[in-house]
Amino acid sequence: MKALVFEKSGIENLKVTDVQEPEVGAHDVRIKVKIAGVNPIDYLVVNALPVKPMPHIAGAEVYGEVDALGEHVKNLKRGDRVVVYNRVFDGTCDMCLSSKEMLCRNGGIMSIVTNGGYAEYFLAPDKNVFKVPDYMSDELASSVPVSALTAYHALKSADVRATDNVVVFGASGNTGQFAVQFAKKMGATVVAVSKKGWLKELGADYLVGYDNVREEVSKITKGKMADVVVNSLGSSVWDSSLLTLGVTGRIVFFGGITGSKVSLDLYQAYSNYTKIIGTTGGSRLDMLEIMEKCEDCKVKVWRRYSLDQGQEALKMLFDPSRDGRILIKVS
Repeated sequence: MKALVFEKSGIENLKVTDVQEPEVGAHDVRIKVKIAGVNPIDYLVVNALPVKPMPHIAGAEVYGEVDALGEHVKNLKRGDRVVVYNRVFDGTCDMCLSSKEMLCRNGGIMSIVTNGGYAEYFLAPDKNVFKVPDYMSDELASSVPVSALTAYHALKSADVRATDNVVVFGASGNTGQFAVQFAKKMGATVVAVSKKGWLKELGADYLVGYDNVREEVSKITKGKMADVVVNSLGSSVWDSSLLTLGVTGRIVFFGGITGSKVSLDLYQAYSNYTKIIGTTGGSRLDMLEIMEKCEDCKVKVWRRYSLDQGQEALKMLFDPSRDGRILIKVS
């Protein structure tokens, strides 16, 4: 099969080559990959993170059709449209038993501790494979395992309520556009830090610019400020995120595409009863809930690439003109 492979770190080392098609075990599902998402984690896998095995295939967000099933897999059939929950987990540790498989003490992330989905076929245990509802488009389905799941779990962790004002930094990005939609579904007033008008179609009540976020949010909330701030970007907006929070506010963050080192004014944090919440990924229960709640969800796709264009696809993550998701169409 064809796969986008690198033998040593560096985006310049990515190339499409022939590799062995994965063999199906008794509890495995082999998936013919249709679309794989392009996310910051994929860029880090190729350029920075220690991964195995080597040579390596990146791609943490996989959507496709069932190609072959192990003898003990009974809940799927060939041709089913599926997505992959991309966490390796044992199902027996205290984290797994409390529906926190993403924190499994003996686990990891597929595409880091295993090969990923930038290939014609991908093999996953049946416990990681979720059937896609008929209502979901291919593009939306391909955004569930990372983009939608990360945003949904973050908002649940921040306990977003209908009376909240939620400010989303990075609102037009992979996770940001889903944070806007899910916050709205939870009944919140949503402020997207962006000037991209299409975010209104996803549920943003207000759009504000990066230069004067605090002032604009203060006007919108009549001085109350944000109850919840979502920071998917990292250090570049950390100070703005905290300044935008009101008393008893919650900041939830994940990823660090613009950097991960920040400073913190402890007096400001404790005197305002600030809750600082870090999250990563989500649980299988979260995946099920997304499948049930996302019938009217949308995804803004900017560009689609082939496997052969994998280098360019990853580079375009940082293009200042990027306007939505980047996807790799495999088959």
